[in-house]
Amino acid sequence: MPASARDTPGVILPPPLIYLGGLVLGYVLHRLQPLPIHHPRITFPVGLAFVLAGIFINVAGIREFRRASTSFIPTQPSTALLQSGPFAWTRNPLYLAMTLVYIGVSLLLQSLWPIICLVPVLVLMHFGVIRREERYLERIFGDAYRAYAARVRRWF
Repeated sequence: MPASARDTPGVILPPPLIYLGGLVLGYVLHRLQPLPIHHPRITFPVGLAFVLAGIFINVAGIREFRRASTSFIPTQPSTALLQSGPFAWTRNPLYLAMTLVYIGVSLLLQSLWPIICLVPVLVLMHFGVIRREERYLERIFGDAYRAYAARVRRWF
């Protein structure tokens, strides 16, 4: 059953803003009280790999949204339950992608502060976005969503 035009999950903030807020806070804290990671030979290639992996997963996830003709913006109604592509192995590939990019950028900045700030970011994502979306998807897709959630993990 597709959602009505006004029926949305009611997330507290757009997820990219939550992640960006954590990164900015981490960067500001690093500028005020540096907490560096002193291993550029490790942090650069690993950070770059995380960023690239996140971008790849994000592109694949958005492609699935477009194929299903539904919005990937959580303030818009969902009209399809995605279960293919990256959605076959994680229920939240776009959030996983943002987390990977966030960790990668933190490593490229060679700072522990953004990684420390990732903890409240993930708590906010869990309770302010993901749990709300799960309740919403269960409400509009019912047994189909419950079966999907039982089969596919939330993150990975």
